[in-house]
Amino acid sequence: MKNRRYGRRLRKARKMLKENTPMRVVIAGQGYVGLPLAVRAAEVGHTVVGFDVDDERIKRLAAGESYVDDVSSAHLQRVLASGSFHPSSDPRACAGFDVAVIAVPTPLRDGSPDLSYIEDSARTLARYLRPGATVALESTTYPGTTTELVAPLLEEGSGLIAGVDFHLGYSPERIDPGNREWNLTTTPKVVSGINPASLERVQAFYASVVEQTVPVSDPKVAELAKLLENTFRHVNIALVNELAVYAHDLGIDVWEAIAAAGSKPFGYMRFTPGPGVGGHCLPIDPSYLSWRVQRTLGQSFRFVELANDINNHMPDYVVRRLVAALNKRRKAVNGSRILLLGLAYKKNSGDARESPARRVASLLLDMGAEVRAADPHVVEDAHVDSRVGMVPLTADQIAAADAVVLLADHDDFDLDLVLEHAPYVLDTRHRLTGPTVESL
Repeated sequence: MKNRRYGRRLRKARKMLKENTPMRVVIAGQGYVGLPLAVRAAEVGHTVVGFDVDDERIKRLAAGESYVDDVSSAHLQRVLASGSFHPSSDPRACAGFDVAVIAVPTPLRDGSPDLSYIEDSARTLARYLRPGATVALESTTYPGTTTELVAPLLEEGSGLIAGVDFHLGYSPERIDPGNREWNLTTTPKVVSGINPASLERVQAFYASVVEQTVPVSDPKVAELAKLLENTFRHVNIALVNELAVYAHDLGIDVWEAIAAAGSKPFGYMRFTPGPGVGGHCLPIDPSYLSWRVQRTLGQSFRFVELANDINNHMPDYVVRRLVAALNKRRKAVNGSRILLLGLAYKKNSGDARESPARRVASLLLDMGAEVRAADPHVVEDAHVDSRVGMVPLTADQIAAADAVVLLADHDDFDLDLVLEHAPYVLDTRHRLTGPTVESL
């Protein structure tokens, strides 16, 4: 009788997919990945619960206040008013889901992956998992997490069998905050399942919210693909960062060399130096792959470890360059006023997670500098040192600084104003030229 009941529910679930019937969807985690997905799913007609354990975050969402760059408050308010999006911190709101997506953080703790958020989400969803339902993991993690960690937790908490009674897969997030061209909808979505039926279900859900899906044969392939994307960027950024350091010492304009190399129409991809890397993708994600290789194979992933070393020390190099520039002007860092432009890790974003600006500010503060920062996107953020004074970018603030450091080249910065009033600028993004400007 039990198997017959499960069979009926599975057939009903497949029928819903074929008829494009709106589904009840739970998105666990309402951050930079989960909130855009939840809003998009609600927008296309699904009934969506945006679940998060952070009560304050849920209160802001319920009030129609977005804290994510890619979802405007007006957009959020529209899906709330339609009744299709329901933010909640109550686990009971997850009951009755057809599809659930885990989109929670995966930080590093002492160099090792911290999968506690994934584990907690899986245990919560397992309590409400029904035959025929689908669970997809989006959080970036090491190959094997879906089958070796998530599947057993869901089975243990539900009494159901993955791939038999419910469907399970992995689809890596590809969110690029602030990117207007390649967003959640337009970026191809890699999808996978633990068996063909699971792949069908996972792909069907994502096909309802994005323009193109890219199916792969196994969740481990999808998990590795995500780490490959980020490791590729991490290693190449490290290459040009180290090149920038040595080119400066050799008296060569690295930016001109990069532009010249970029004229080659084949065999070259342009990467540029900067003050370091930030966000989740580059400082953290490649280390998941390195950790997995070391733990499973007993080998070191030398490219990742070298890239970590180079990119992690770029903020220190920025400060050394600033110290040298001030010394030339007979000024000490101690007592100097330094204005940092941009606290986010990338342009046009309010995301300051792992931002190199944090390290730059901390080093300067410890050396006795008076640090001010202007960033129209990062208005208030726990990731930034509370000793940093937030100021608007005005002529008076620029002129009062002994040095200005451009760290994130937001489009809404008035760079002409900076050129007009700054006594000295260290430009880590190569956006300014002039007698008072020095590029990284």
